[in-house]
Amino acid sequence: MRVDYSPESLGAGAFYRLLTSVVVPRPIAWVSTLAPDGETANLAPHSFFTVACTDPPVVQYTVVGRKDSLRNVEDTGEFVVNLAPEPLLAEINATATEFPRDQGEFDAVGIEREPSLRVRPPRVAASPVALECTLHSTLRLGNSTVVFGRVVHAAVREDVLVDGRPDIGRLRPLARLGGNEWSTVGEVHELARVPYRGRV
Repeated sequence: MRVDYSPESLGAGAFYRLLTSVVVPRPIAWVSTLAPDGETANLAPHSFFTVACTDPPVVQYTVVGRKDSLRNVEDTGEFVVNLAPEPLLAEINATATEFPRDQGEFDAVGIEREPSLRVRPPRVAASPVALECTLHSTLRLGNSTVVFGRVVHAAVREDVLVDGRPDIGRLRPLARLGGNEWSTVGEVHELARVPYRGRV
C-alpha cells in the first residue's frame, strides 16, 4: 500500500515539506557573499546544492524567495561556497536566521573570516574547503532561483587531505534531512564501478 499525494491537493507548503523529507541527504552550500557596499558580508546555508558541470567546473545552489545571498550575487557576480562541517553545526544553523540586509552574519554570529584569493567575498576561516566562484548565470523557477557559479579557485585545508584527495572522514560534512533534522556521515562503503564488457 502507498499513500498518494499531489502538489495541487496538498498545497505548496506541505508538498515542500514532503519533498525535503524524501530528497535526502542534501549537501549544504554555506554561501558567503558581499553586499554592493563591499563591507557587509552575508553568510547563509543552502541545502539545494550540487555540481552542475565538470568542464568548466560549475556548482549550483537554489535560493527559495529573494534572499540577501541571491541579491548580492546578482549585484556583484561573486560568491564562495564553504563546506559545512559537523563541528560548526550551531554556527551554520544560526546563519540561517534572516538578519536585516545591513547586518552581516559573519559579525552577527561571530564567525571568523579569511580573505579569498580570486573573489571579493570572504571565506569561512574554520571551513575545511572553500570554492571561490564567479556568477555564470541564474535561472528563475517559480518562487526559486537557481544560481550557477563557475569555480575559479578551490582552497582545501591541508589536514583534510589524504594522498592529495579530500578525505570524507576528515571533512565531516553535514547534510540536511526533513524538518529540522541534520545528518552526519555514517558508515562509508567503497565499491568500484563494474565495467561493461559486452557479451562473451
